[in-house]
Amino acid sequence: MSYEALIGLIMLIVLLGAIFIGVPISFTLLFLALVFGYFGMGATVFDLAYFQTIGTMKEELLAAVPLFIFMGFMTEQAGLMERLFTAFRLLLAPVRGALFLVVVLTSAVFAMATGIVGAAVTVLGIMAAPIMNKSGYDQEMAAGTITAGGTLGILIPPSIMLIVMGPVLGVSVGDLYAAAFGPGFLLAGLYIVYLMGRSFINPKLGPPVPREERIHSAGTIIGEVLVGTVPLLMLITATLGSILAGWATPTEASGIGCVGALILSIAYRKFTWQGLQRAMIATMATSSMVLFLAVTSSIFGAVFARLGTANWITDTLLALQMSPVLMLVMVLVLVFLLGWPFEWPAIILVFLPIFYPVVARLKGDLGTSFGIAPDMVLVWFGALVAVTLQTAFLSPPVAMSAYYLKQVVKDWSLATIYKGMFQFMILQVIAIALVIFYPPIATWAPTAYQELARQQKIPEEHKAIIDKQRQSTPSLEGDDEYSKALKKR
Repeated sequence: MSYEALIGLIMLIVLLGAIFIGVPISFTLLFLALVFGYFGMGATVFDLAYFQTIGTMKEELLAAVPLFIFMGFMTEQAGLMERLFTAFRLLLAPVRGALFLVVVLTSAVFAMATGIVGAAVTVLGIMAAPIMNKSGYDQEMAAGTITAGGTLGILIPPSIMLIVMGPVLGVSVGDLYAAAFGPGFLLAGLYIVYLMGRSFINPKLGPPVPREERIHSAGTIIGEVLVGTVPLLMLITATLGSILAGWATPTEASGIGCVGALILSIAYRKFTWQGLQRAMIATMATSSMVLFLAVTSSIFGAVFARLGTANWITDTLLALQMSPVLMLVMVLVLVFLLGWPFEWPAIILVFLPIFYPVVARLKGDLGTSFGIAPDMVLVWFGALVAVTLQTAFLSPPVAMSAYYLKQVVKDWSLATIYKGMFQFMILQVIAIALVIFYPPIATWAPTAYQELARQQKIPEEHKAIIDKQRQSTPSLEGDDEYSKALKKR
């Protein structure tokens, strides 16, 4: 190991220690990068930091982050989740385990309108928990259903995490979105099969809504379902459909989503200037945290790479001569463990760039082993990372979704919530194994979409937008702004 690589390794160890004792991660990244970079590179580190900051600020794709966050807050304020929940509850009232099914369906659909996990778990807890308690539902299963369903927002598009992950892996966000649908709906399907199966075997776990509490008018039910689902589905189609159809980049689609969310809040008579102000302040608070972390992690990553530590870690891991499958599993286990103490921005922006070069080096072997096209390996890996992080955020004892739920459902103990979450951990592991050993779950949609493009079934102007998406997600293996500046000199 060279002297510079050793400095980078010490920097990484100090970073982990500082984070574990509670030092703010963004400032820690910047401070360590400048201090250790100065010892390893001299005053050049300040030029590097400047150009990395400029490069990150010029990244058009990151403009989608605050817009999608704002869209999520506005759809929440518009009461769309409550309407969706009510519509599904009226429709499925006679079914055993109806409320379990309602929570999962509401979570899956609402996840396509917002990727804010805390908001989803909180709103579901407020709406569903009292009704489940009143109806005699098993508290552990109810708690597990709400927390598991609420975390789907981090996986199902338009997940903010996938937008940030795209540039890190050097893949199109559109491809990541297409790849995430399969695992996301697979998990929702596993939840439904498990919950409905147990409810039919033991009706006491999830009895149907009592007959006297049901609405029997078909017209009323149909009207509520149409009002509660159709506008939200139109918003989802306009936002995600424009990305997947190649009509808009993620940034442009996020603007469409913002306008659509505002229109729906006005149409449902939920719009207020105070609510708009709260949504804007919350958006600024959340997006500034993510984007400032993106800048500081970019500086840290550039220093870490130029010191040679990233290559040393990759070479060391590959020197273990483990099988590609075992190496992939090891990387996913590390991501899972990091998901306990860290939020997803830190993992995606700081730690994933350290591990993903290992997978990139093994791209050919992994593609051969699992029958995946080389250009789909990193897309598949991105979907696996997303499912793994969603699993980590659902895993006690550090799962934040448990604390979100506990805040709004005081009569459920943390022990009850944890026991419910453990049931779904088994389903999560099954889903990860299925995505690993049957990659088409994640790769079929992006592969089919690329095939349509190759067959020229997508208009030329749409292809230009797709190319723009790909050009806006440069791989970290490529030149950074500092390298480009040096070449100009």
